Amino acid sequence: MVDRHMKQVTLLDGSVGQELVLRSGKKPRAIWSTEVLLEKPEQVAEIHAEYFHAGASIATTNTYPVLRDRLESEGLEGQLETLWDRALKAAREARDNNGWGRVAGSIGPLVASYRPDECPPAKEAEVEYEEIVEALGQAADLLLIETMSSVDQADGAMRAANKASLPVWLAVTVDDFDGRVMRSGEPLSALIPLLERHRPSALLINCSRPEAVTTGLDIISGFGLPFGAYANGFTEISHGFVTSTPTVDKLKRRLDLDVKKYGEFAMDWIAKGASIVGGCCEIGPPYIKELAKRIRAAGHEIV
Repeated sequence: MVDRHMKQVTLLDGSVGQELVLRSGKKPRAIWSTEVLLEKPEQVAEIHAEYFHAGASIATTNTYPVLRDRLESEGLEGQLETLWDRALKAAREARDNNGWGRVAGSIGPLVASYRPDECPPAKEAEVEYEEIVEALGQAADLLLIETMSSVDQADGAMRAANKASLPVWLAVTVDDFDGRVMRSGEPLSALIPLLERHRPSALLINCSRPEAVTTGLDIISGFGLPFGAYANGFTEISHGFVTSTPTVDKLKRRLDLDVKKYGEFAMDWIAKGASIVGGCCEIGPPYIKELAKRIRAAGHEIV
């Protein structure tokens, strides 16, 4: 199905942290992408610039895991402000050098991805999120709450994010083989009271197989909010990965999901009404370049 009506489409970038891992040639550690901000921050700026050159209209800050609770175990909690500042600087400079675009301040789950059972209750999470919201809110153009796996987890992040005077996009992750439910097992429809309470500027599905994303979009398209998606390129989020200190070498890359096939998925999402698309883990600059080409060829405008 091809939508012939012109739309304005926001084209997100793709993976940032994992691109840093792939380019390092080193065995990944849980906080590798964070350490790069201290050791070689110019690499982060280079990746943002690549995505803009490919056609993206958003630079997502390399701050997804830069949270106090995640850094304490590594002895890096004292570097929080430095890490936030460097991540924001890299994204803003790439945007400014590009001449247009926006910076999305990325905020990931507390404790670990895909483990809502380990996340603090919403009221406690709200307090823990406040400092990163304040830091990113001073320099980003919008806040992107990523990979929320349950209603309560999303609630905690949104409580804090709404204290910033910026648009907030909420991205939830769904079961890899049943896009009707979040990774907590809760149906996507369980988000409706939360959305009515917090009113994010957009609702997205991220870091799931594109097939599951397609299923999920059929549901969230009826929630009355701008919506979109950015899928990953893994076979699945395996049990070995779902630990408190995961590394990407425990996940398998899909060999059948090339730039053309991913592009077909994304164009189908746009045809369903999505106005925001992009890529997550394993989806690098060549994928975004293909998306930009397809979006423009379909007569849409990238904004």
